[in-house]
Amino acid sequence: MLPGSFDPSKMSKMMKQLGMETNELDATQVVIQLNGKELVIKDPKVVEIDMKGQKSYQVMGEAEERDKKSFTDADIDMVSTEAHVSDQQAEEALKKHDGDIAEAIMELQD
Repeated sequence: MLPGSFDPSKMSKMMKQLGMETNELDATQVVIQLNGKELVIKDPKVVEIDMKGQKSYQVMGEAEERDKKSFTDADIDMVSTEAHVSDQQAEEALKKHDGDIAEAIMELQD
């Protein structure tokens, strides 16, 4: 913490003198992809920090963890329709084949 009173305009001026610029981004969601799962931050506060041409991002908000899918609900519908199986069977086949629609359909048609 800085000693004394905190003046945002003085802080901004000091940052510019150091070659730092900040810009708040109008983000609605941030997704961080990890091995096998994702962190999803809805309605985040995202600040872009540019320090002498090198950009970094600060993300603040409540994160929730979810399993990572390599396919969409539309992919599930397509596989289940083409292979004449349930959505659950189609989803399992897509998971097994890392989202490869053709491979999933071929397996289910055998």
